[in-house]
Amino acid sequence: MESKKGIDYRMGKGRKTRIRHGVISQHSILPEAFDEFCFDYGKPHCLKCGEEVSPVGMGGYDFFCPKCYGGIRAEEAYPVQPFGFYYDQDGYFLTDCLDHHILVIRSEFYTYAQFCIPCVLGAGNLDSPMEDGVKTYALGHEWFKGGIAPYPVYRVKQTEEFTLLITVATQVERRDGR
Repeated sequence: MESKKGIDYRMGKGRKTRIRHGVISQHSILPEAFDEFCFDYGKPHCLKCGEEVSPVGMGGYDFFCPKCYGGIRAEEAYPVQPFGFYYDQDGYFLTDCLDHHILVIRSEFYTYAQFCIPCVLGAGNLDSPMEDGVKTYALGHEWFKGGIAPYPVYRVKQTEEFTLLITVATQVERRDGR
């Protein structure tokens, strides 16, 4: 089944909502949004043998290697560079994907977008919104410059659109203190 919106591989949907995961470039959102992301360094491992280590907290060591029978400090048990990042708060679950993209796995918002082909099969490309695209988990307006998303934003539980007018009215109310 192919259309302007791309090829439907029947993958990348939430089980309950049937809304597709969203993919967006890291460069499309506000840089300060990354301040709230957590970095994933994986599980602690022994530098000598690569074995997974167990926490001990004795003799100045944080971990113990069962294969080498040696103590390891926390800063030695994790890699210098993280494997990836994630964000799990405010109703969102986001994680890194590809080289410079964010995968929106859970959100309180959605939009309609073109399929993300061939990078993440079945997901919607939030950098290519489409009026007749596939229903895709999206980021809310607060993630973007000026507080306006580059696509229409809908609530998952309701189907009302958050229009530019509503967003601007809210910003004016905040400035006036009303």
